[in-house]
Amino acid sequence: MIRVGIIGCGKIAQVRHLPEYAANPNAEIVAFYDKNMTRAQDMAAKYGGKVYNSFYELVDDPNVDAVSICVENRSHAEICTAALYAGKHVLVEKPMAITLAECESMVAAAERNNRHLMVGHNMRFDPVHRKAKHLLESGIIGDVITFRSVYGNSGPEGWSEDRDAWFFDKNKAAMGALSDMGIHKVDLIQYLLGQKVIETTAKVVTLNKRDAEGKLISVDDNALCILKMSGGALGTMAASWTVYGHECQSTVLYGTKGLMMIYSEPSAPIIVSDLEGNRTSFAFDTTSEKSGVIDEFVDALVHDRDPEVSGKEALTTMRTIFGSIRSSDIARPEHRLRDPYLTHNIIQGGQHARPVRLSKSLSLRANPCREASALGVQTGVAIRFQNAKILRFP
Repeated sequence: MIRVGIIGCGKIAQVRHLPEYAANPNAEIVAFYDKNMTRAQDMAAKYGGKVYNSFYELVDDPNVDAVSICVENRSHAEICTAALYAGKHVLVEKPMAITLAECESMVAAAERNNRHLMVGHNMRFDPVHRKAKHLLESGIIGDVITFRSVYGNSGPEGWSEDRDAWFFDKNKAAMGALSDMGIHKVDLIQYLLGQKVIETTAKVVTLNKRDAEGKLISVDDNALCILKMSGGALGTMAASWTVYGHECQSTVLYGTKGLMMIYSEPSAPIIVSDLEGNRTSFAFDTTSEKSGVIDEFVDALVHDRDPEVSGKEALTTMRTIFGSIRSSDIARPEHRLRDPYLTHNIIQGGQHARPVRLSKSLSLRANPCREASALGVQTGVAIRFQNAKILRFP
């Protein structure tokens, strides 16, 4: 029996971690901590277990085997590292941490203390995505050439109990829609294709989401990334907190033998179209509310194996997130040409530029574009994929 402590008793703990641990026959919830003591006490009354005055007190208890960390982003690394050094296995909510150095230190702490560390990326555990991966591996659409994936909803307000406390606060959250929504899609694409992201070009912005005072929030509400994969595939990933209608989770993959649409049409969660346009639909029972994350974590501990989304596995996803933010930061908007009718004077700015490559150090190979002196225009920083030029239009 795995004895579990919950650190952070907000919405994600209440709707995912707690009910799924309670339903798992190999887990027992024994400990709670939350800065809101009343909330921790309420959860202890519902599920049983002891309430602690600090997370340090909880992780030091030898009667706790593992912890779920469900707190604001900025506290993930501190609590996770403390728990690992206290001998606890850790499941931490996404994003793993707010800097790459923190993420790497968490992985090192897990390895040094021979503990298991898992990150809560849940999309790969969806039965629809499991089936999609099986179909892709069977070669149903051939080799994937390009893809596009979108994850958008109306944002965390109205869902999270702590939205006003930290989701929109850059000091506590550090990042917005990209790390809240896009991070799932990055992990999913890597899972589906069996490839890692090696380059990213991105625009990460705040367009519409406002706080209680009517001011634009201090974190991003939209992100658009171009991702190049280790196997050669190229695609786009969009994350948004400003999809005010029906939530969108669509992924479309274009292969050499056809295309696959996942959660793209209401008629079926997976639709495959071959080269002749023949469509095959795959139906599923999608009524289950379980994320699959908790069951995977518990099973990994029971069998003393690495969880599917280990801390080390999640590092590539985090490098993509941080690399995308860096890409957006360095890419200045292009100035307009002085004469809008000089359409033949296209600035070919990608000749000497490089993409953000996702190495361990996140070294950035980007150089300013050449000055278009004849036009009186200073170009911005161009990011390109290998030898493909970026053509800049007015």
